[in-house]
Amino acid sequence: MPSAASLLRAGLVALLASIYAPAVMRFCQVLGLFRSVHSSVVDPSDFMVIEDTTHCEDLHHHVPSNTIFTACEDSAATRFSWFPALGAFNDPIKAMTSQGSIHVIDPKTFRSTRLQFENFDGPFVTHGIDVVSDKTDSGAVYIFAVNHVPHPSYVEHMETQGGAKNNFPAGLPKARSQIEMFRHVLGSTTARHVRSIRHPLITTPNDVLALSPTSLYITNDHFYAEGRMRFLEDVYFGAKWSTTVHVQIDRIEELDPTQGFQATIAVTGLHNNNGLGHAASPGEIAISSATSGILHIGRISQDSSTQHKVKILESIPFHSTIDNPSFYRDAYATPDDDASGHVLTGLTRAIDLPKTAHDPSKTEAIMVWLARPEKQQPDAATTASSWEHKLLFEDDGTRIRSASAAVLLGIDPKLEGGKKRAWLLVTGFSSANMVAVKVDL
Repeated sequence: MPSAASLLRAGLVALLASIYAPAVMRFCQVLGLFRSVHSSVVDPSDFMVIEDTTHCEDLHHHVPSNTIFTACEDSAATRFSWFPALGAFNDPIKAMTSQGSIHVIDPKTFRSTRLQFENFDGPFVTHGIDVVSDKTDSGAVYIFAVNHVPHPSYVEHMETQGGAKNNFPAGLPKARSQIEMFRHVLGSTTARHVRSIRHPLITTPNDVLALSPTSLYITNDHFYAEGRMRFLEDVYFGAKWSTTVHVQIDRIEELDPTQGFQATIAVTGLHNNNGLGHAASPGEIAISSATSGILHIGRISQDSSTQHKVKILESIPFHSTIDNPSFYRDAYATPDDDASGHVLTGLTRAIDLPKTAHDPSKTEAIMVWLARPEKQQPDAATTASSWEHKLLFEDDGTRIRSASAAVLLGIDPKLEGGKKRAWLLVTGFSSANMVAVKVDL
């Protein structure tokens, strides 16, 4: 007969298993620990590479002008030596002399046009972006872009110490990331730099969402910029230390990057705040928790005492890591067939990213999802479990390495024999080029 101590130990093991087993299973699923790599079969006529779109981490479809915008790093030498988003702080000197680019892509021809900068000579280490219409001129837009500028003290240290980065004092920031604001006249080939935004609350910026030219949200993807604690933030889904910041701009034309705006914390308590996007309803935004694979839908407070704060309404789990969200509104929707939903990209095996992220010769396999509400019975409550997750596209990293953003461009079903299809544009933080692939919805 088992002793009381043995029964106690067995009961404790069973209790711990019941508590932690779901979390362990979720961890394995999202990071793809046991997932095999696959590639979608695509007809060659339904696939194309978009040239001159190297290392474009984010892209946005500006629906009013039917134009796609992206920001690209352009250089593997920079991307793999200096990219704070992946903990790469190896060469701030190279980063100080590099300048990424902003492109517009024609959704009909898929040709990319590189915009020439006015009033801006860098450095420009690209990451998340957003585009919003100029309220005073329907023929122009404002482009907000994350810029991971090296901290001057770190640059000076590397210059004087001959690249001995290990001797840099612990706790001091190596990056002084900021937000750049550009104005672009639609149809032109230029983007004029308007101002920069830098604030102590903007520490590890990942993505930006502009509600207007003067109101924007910015995610900080980590509390710790590097080291073991940063790694813990990635793998421990309970490390809910990152924040989302709201910035209210008072003076658009301001030379001092620290003046002419107010910054406040808008969201706390989420894990690995990452991509930002619009949601289905006005006044709602989408925030992705990247490494825990959860998309949060939040409502912006209209109350004067909590203005700009975001209340999370719903959290939608995915089967992989996720990155920058976009919302696809089906222009060809019918009462019985509406493909509108959230488009998310992820890594098939994010568990391998620490081994591949800083190596130009490696690849990362990818998955692209469309999450849309399942058809509900009359009067049925919509919950997080009532979302359909459709896998739109997979690749083993051969056609596109990594994926961090995607948008859907609907095709008139009359042109597809009645089938509901769309062009899917996919880009990645380490991809040599963006791709466009025709997918079934």
